[in-house]
Formats: sequence, C-alpha cells, structure tokens
Amino acid sequence: MVAPIKKDTIPSQVTVTHVANAVVMVPPVDFKFNEETSSDNEFQNVISLSDVEIREKALAEFNNMVDVLRQHGVDVTVMKYSQNEGETPDAVFPNNWFSTTPAGDVFLFPMACENRRREVRPNRLSQALRDEGYQIKAIRELGDISSPRVFLESTGVMIMDHTNSTIYAALSVRCDRDLLQEYADKAGFKELIYFDTKMASGSPVYHTNVMMAVGEGFAVICDEIIEEFERRRVINKLKKTKEVITITEAQMGQFCGNILQLRTDKDERVIAMSSSAYNAFTPEQKRVLRRHGKLIPLDVSTIETIGGGSVRCMLAENFLPR
Repeated sequence: MVAPIKKDTIPSQVTVTHVANAVVMVPPVDFKFNEETSSDNEFQNVISLSDVEIREKALAEFNNMVDVLRQHGVDVTVMKYSQNEGETPDAVFPNNWFSTTPAGDVFLFPMACENRRREVRPNRLSQALRDEGYQIKAIRELGDISSPRVFLESTGVMIMDHTNSTIYAALSVRCDRDLLQEYADKAGFKELIYFDTKMASGSPVYHTNVMMAVGEGFAVICDEIIEEFERRRVINKLKKTKEVITITEAQMGQFCGNILQLRTDKDERVIAMSSSAYNAFTPEQKRVLRRHGKLIPLDVSTIETIGGGSVRCMLAENFLPR
C-alpha cells in the first residue's frame, strides 16, 4: 500500500543526502546465539563452538570490518559499553534501535525482544558521537521504548530512499504499520510504501533490510517473496529512479539484500557487503553494482551465521551535522 504523509508534520528543510559518509558500530562483546530473536529470525543458526570462541571470532570480524571501512575513507564511530550493563547478544546490530537525520535528530525505536531493548543506550551513543564532534539537537522517542506493545525496528524494517523521500517497509511483528506511519510523518518523508512478504517457509521476512537495499541509483530486492499483487507496484516504483537488481530467495539467504552504499572522505561511493553476499551475486549483478560504487566484501561469517544479520545490520548510518 502507498500511504500519503501529512504535510503539516514535515520539519524545516535541510540538505538531502542519501549516502552517509559516517556510521556507528557497536562491538560484539556479548555476542552469542539469541534465543529470544530466533522465534522469527530464520537466518540464525547454531554452531558447535563455545560462547568464548564465538565472541573471539566475532570480535576479530568486527575489528577487521572497522579497519577496512576506515581504510576506504568511511568515518566509523565505535560505541563502546560495559558488559556489566546487562547482556546484549545482538548489540552488534545497532541499526535496529536508532536512526539519525541531517537536522540533528536522533530517533529511538521500540524493539520486539526484551534483551534487545537493553541495547538502547542513548547516553552512551550521544557521548560517543559528541566526542567526535557530531551535533545532536534532539533525541526523539517513537512509541514506548522500555515496555512496548508494538514495534518498529528502525532501518532494520525501514528502507529509506532519502533522495526521493520514500520509505519501503515489509510488514511484520517487528514493523507496526501505525508506528511506521508516525515515523514517516515526524521525519518528513513524502511517501510510504509497505507490503506483505512470504518466504518459502510461509513466514514473513523478519526485517526488510535482509531482502532489500536502496542506493542512490540502484536497488537490490528479493521481489519473489512479495505478495504478487503488491510486487509489480514496488518494482515499478523503484524502476522510476533506480537500476533494479532482483535476487532470489536463496541469494537473500546469503545476505545479498543486506548491503549498504556509503560515501568516502574523497566523495567516492563504496558498497559494503559480506563475503558470502559477494560470492552469491552473479557476475552480471556485480557488474551492475560496480557502476554505483566499489564493492567491499567483508568476512563476517560468524556474526551472520549465528546472529542472522550481516554487514548492513552492523552499520547505523550517521547523518548528523558536524
């Protein structure tokens, strides 16, 4: 469905940019298989390693990813925290609990699983960002952050096309339609396109960002899991402004939809993705993607196998002014 946005809620205009040149990442110090999220995240898997071994491998993958992105000229803020603040096995996926705007707003979002709500640490986030010179004008909560009954897991469920002021969203337990509309109104998006999905298992996809990514001039989408009567509408909308790459459900399972276009300090474009995604894209699909940026494959195999999320989930875009 396409939903109009109330014009009287759109904030004052700021410079629109689609591609962030800065991100926030959170180290996986508590990382392990999250039983709470596994009920609807079919991408999670148990492997035969101890929790200590898993965390060592996850931290190595995380640190390498930070180094590689910085080497390519992407500004990375690492938000550190103490393990004494409560166990947070999925803290490495910060894009699910906050988002930022060029106007200086930080939005906080209600998450479905109780142990993921412990990740919401606005004071830690604010300090980490301000230490690097970023300006936060307001922290805005959407819905009930601490004890929510409905959920909206930020850019996990909302794929934002900033250039065309449009949000794409796959409805699920983690993506409430009313909260989705509320955010779109408050953040000033002009169009909201939401749809239903069904994977081979019969369940909806848990997060939109595992099936879909939108860059400045391209989009990657697993359109075969969208209900047929909505599929054509979504694809036709994307094709108006994007070069569309359709992926299969098998490719989605290798996280080909979980990629993110970023901007370097030289104003060049790069596309971050996992090694498994890179290897699963066809040569032709990679050729098309390279028209929109240098491809950066990153080995996060432990994190994506156990956590059920990949490179894009690990990157919370930072659009704040400096």
